[in-house]
Amino acid sequence: MNYLALENILDKLPIAAIIIDDSERIVVMNSLAMSLFGEDLISRNFITAIRQPLVIDAIQQTLKDGQTRKTLYLHNKSNFRINYEVSCKLFEKQVVLFFEDKSSFETGEQMRSDFIANVSHELKTPLTSILGFIETLSSMTNDDTKTRDRFLSIIQREAQRMDRLVADLLSLSRVEASERMAPIEKLELVDLIRSTTKVLSPIIELNKIEIEYDLKDLEIWVRGDDDQLRQVLINLIENAVKYGGSNKKVKISLSNVYYEALLQAEAVYISIRDLGHGIDPLLLPRLTERFYRIDDHRSRELGGTGLGLAIVKHIMNRHRGRLIIKSRPGEGSEFKIILPH
Repeated sequence: MNYLALENILDKLPIAAIIIDDSERIVVMNSLAMSLFGEDLISRNFITAIRQPLVIDAIQQTLKDGQTRKTLYLHNKSNFRINYEVSCKLFEKQVVLFFEDKSSFETGEQMRSDFIANVSHELKTPLTSILGFIETLSSMTNDDTKTRDRFLSIIQREAQRMDRLVADLLSLSRVEASERMAPIEKLELVDLIRSTTKVLSPIIELNKIEIEYDLKDLEIWVRGDDDQLRQVLINLIENAVKYGGSNKKVKISLSNVYYEALLQAEAVYISIRDLGHGIDPLLLPRLTERFYRIDDHRSRELGGTGLGLAIVKHIMNRHRGRLIIKSRPGEGSEFKIILPH
């Protein structure tokens, strides 16, 4: 048998592959298999390379009866476990092994499971509260109007919380569905920033926040989805207003950059900075995770769903842009949007 020809064929495969002859010795390994198990294993007994009982048993059984089998091979790399599905097939009295990495699939399944669990938890808490108060109301006397009104107010607040969560989930779903299609329409950013801030004027006035603009009288046009970029600005400005603290400033600036290394192109910066308590830099990478909150109780009290920054991240992905977050305790936080010009 021409093992060199087989090696050349197996090297073109996107997965690790090994051939073991009927004397249980390795006769062919492609380059990916060598990366996984090491070199200088040709002509050695396969047990010296593959030491996991499940795989050893599958190989030996396939050599005996010729039946195709599948099993698992677990590999640790840099403290990260990779799960391979191993297919054992008999070919002219030799076993051919294929190692297919299933880790990304399993990670996706785990993320889906975690997402469902988080959504269920987020919905169950207000729903339990609503059901409890409805049950209490049904057993109350009609003349206790003060308590009834208080309970109805709580029910309304919890129902609104559920409504915000469902709205954000639908928004996240829509953004993910369109993420691969870059927007083609053009829009002007200064007008977008000012009109969005105007929409948020009730919450800005309620928190006694002063908006300070640094727009340099520019007129900057980019390709973007008006509704999605408006949603980005609403999320970031609203966060700055709510978490930056009352009676303080929020600075919104806009600037051109002739070359941005992250995009390898000319770009536009939109910076939204508050003067609040700031965030521990160690927590910054987690801020765009779904349902992640630094202060869980305060976020819920302020109406946060834990999905706002995740939505922002996906919108930036669709626009081929970036979201950069900088913050230090006591120095406030800056959320910078980078868009290709």
